[in-house]
Amino acid sequence: MALLATAHVADDVNQSFIPALLPYLILQRGISHETAGAIVFCQAISSSVVQPAIGHLADRKSMPYLIAVGLMLAGGGVALLGVAPTMPLLFLAALVSGIGVATFHPEAARFANWVSGEKKASGMRWFTVGGNLGFAFGPAFATAAISAWGLHGTLAAAVPVAIIGGVVLLELRRLAMFVPAHVKQRKSAGTDRWLAFGKLSAFVIVRSMAYLGMVSFVPLYLVEVLHASPGAADGALFAFLLSGAVGTIAGGPIADRVGRKPVLLWSTGLTVVLVLTFVALTHNGGPFALALVLLIVTGFVLVSAQASFVVLGQEYLPNRVGLASGVTLGLAVSLGGGFSPVLGLIADARGVAASLLTIAALALAGTLIAFTLPAEARRAAYVMG
Repeated sequence: MALLATAHVADDVNQSFIPALLPYLILQRGISHETAGAIVFCQAISSSVVQPAIGHLADRKSMPYLIAVGLMLAGGGVALLGVAPTMPLLFLAALVSGIGVATFHPEAARFANWVSGEKKASGMRWFTVGGNLGFAFGPAFATAAISAWGLHGTLAAAVPVAIIGGVVLLELRRLAMFVPAHVKQRKSAGTDRWLAFGKLSAFVIVRSMAYLGMVSFVPLYLVEVLHASPGAADGALFAFLLSGAVGTIAGGPIADRVGRKPVLLWSTGLTVVLVLTFVALTHNGGPFALALVLLIVTGFVLVSAQASFVVLGQEYLPNRVGLASGVTLGLAVSLGGGFSPVLGLIADARGVAASLLTIAALALAGTLIAFTLPAEARRAAYVMG
């Protein structure tokens, strides 16, 4: 799990690196908010197309080497973003990074499920928190690299994925030891519940629209409304994402104790209130410290459900854990990122505050979808340890 979680850190650094790069591209390349959102969309759509197929293949044959391949593509694409001389090459670099993310997640999440033991949400939280930490450190990494070397600093993104990808390749034999007997023998692990999984996927898509919208447009809101510097805005984004990692750690055991569905409901429901409060108190240029505190609380609440929906998807499709992981960690999340250009259009037309209000509406929609999920069986008493 330590190896898989560390690899998840290295992979997801590249997803939040791009949103943190947007203010610099807008200032130095003169691109519009719509184009900035389209860059995020390009990475997201390439990941959404490939990820379910990778998960389906992984369910048929274990391919742990794809974890390393995905890492190197994800970081390699981001590395080229700052040096791409033309707009088509800029979008191509984002495309390559998205394909790498798609290649990494299904197989890595499948192995994380296998090493999690009986308390799936408690175990999976460490894998998912690796992704949260990657998202959190991505903006800080981007800011440090660009401050030191300008836009060419994106080349530094190739370093961590090369190191961790090499370690994964050295550990392939150990990873293969965790493949369960029923997978090797291709035996049924239970009944796949496709209707429930479809509802869950809809929830993850809408929730991801809200989450990735926050990641993409909070830095722009802080720069344009609160007049913070790009560096300060990226620092606030780091705090938002890091608090999400803490929320994941807290949310896993809670989900094992009270159920996955209640965690989903409370997470998105409270997010609606928090985002509306954030806009109400800061849209006229409120204090940066207040905005930071509200962002930290929002990050904790919104991301606390991540381990829950990943495990719930795997439980709905016990015979297709790779496919379920590819959808909940990949396709649905990436489709959520596809809404970023719409948020960009709203920002161009009505201001960035209007984009955040749209995000609150998306969180409300996610809450309503979560209500339609089937009730869970009563869980056994949770034992700490």
